[in-house]
Amino acid sequence: MNLQVLGRFFLAAVFGSLGYLVSSKLFIVNNSNAQLGVNIAIGVLMGLIGVFVVPIVSMWLKNWSTGLSQRVANEVISQLHLPRMRRSSNGKEKEKATYLNPIVVDTSALIDGRIAEVAESGFLTGTLIVPRFVLSELQHIADASDALRRGKGRRGLEVLEQIKKSKWLKTVIHAGNLSEEKNIDDKILALAKSLKAKILTTDFNLNKVATVSGIKILNINELANSLKTVLIPGENLEVKVIQEGKEKTQGVGYLPDGTMIVVENGASFVGQTISTVVSRVLQTVAGRMIFVLVEQPEGKQKA
Repeated sequence: MNLQVLGRFFLAAVFGSLGYLVSSKLFIVNNSNAQLGVNIAIGVLMGLIGVFVVPIVSMWLKNWSTGLSQRVANEVISQLHLPRMRRSSNGKEKEKATYLNPIVVDTSALIDGRIAEVAESGFLTGTLIVPRFVLSELQHIADASDALRRGKGRRGLEVLEQIKKSKWLKTVIHAGNLSEEKNIDDKILALAKSLKAKILTTDFNLNKVATVSGIKILNINELANSLKTVLIPGENLEVKVIQEGKEKTQGVGYLPDGTMIVVENGASFVGQTISTVVSRVLQTVAGRMIFVLVEQPEGKQKA
C-alpha cells in the first residue's frame, strides 16, 4: 500500500470524525437511533469528501499557483529584458553542438606537420575538430618504444599545440562516443558525417573512401602539389645538378618545393649550377617531373 492510498484513508478518517462530531452538535434529533443514523451518514459523507474531493481541489490549487508563478516570472523577465530558457518536449534542454566550417583532422595530417603553416597563413579557417580517439592514438605513438615512431607522435602533439594558438582556426577536442566503430578511419568518417564536416588528411586510402562516401576531403599533399612552381616548355631555369640520373647521361636536380628536375646530358655537371631550358613537364602518380636541356652558349648553337 503506497503513501497516496494511506493519505486518502487518513483524510477519510479525519473528515469522517469531524463530520460525526459537527453533526452531533448541529443536527439534534429526539430519537437516539435517528440521531446516530444522521451522525453516521454525515460522517460517511465527509469521509468521502476527504477521500475524493480534497485531493482534486489541492491538485487544482497547485496547478493554479504554478501557472500564476510562471505568469509572474514571465512578466518580470519581459520587464527586465532577460533571455528566456527554451525547453524541449521532455523538459530537458538538449545541447546541440554547431561549428563554423567544421574540419575533422586525422592523425596523419597532425604528424605531417604542414597543417600548422597552412593554418598560420590564414588559408585554413573555421573549427578544427580533433577527435578524442585521434588524440589518444597520438599519445600512444608518442609513448612507443621505437625512436622514429615516438618522434612522429611527439611531433604530432607539438603541431597540435601550435595550431591551438592560431588566430584563424579554432581547435576543439571532440569527445563524442563512436564505440560502434572499431577502425579509426571508420570513426573519422562517421564523425564527419554526423557533423557535416570536411576531413583533413594525408592518408591516400582515407581520401579515396571519403570521396566515395561523399565527404569533402582536404588533402595536404594535393594542396602542396597544386602550389608547386608551374613551368612551361621553352622557359629558362637555373638548376643545380645534385646527382646522376637513371640514364648515364642524365643529371638530377630539385626545385625548392621538391619537384624533381631531370637534366638531359647533365651527368657531367654534377655539383654545378647551370642554365637550362625546359623541354617538357611530366605529371606522374609520384608527382611532377620536369625535363630540361642544357642551354648552349650562343656561339655553339646550331644555325
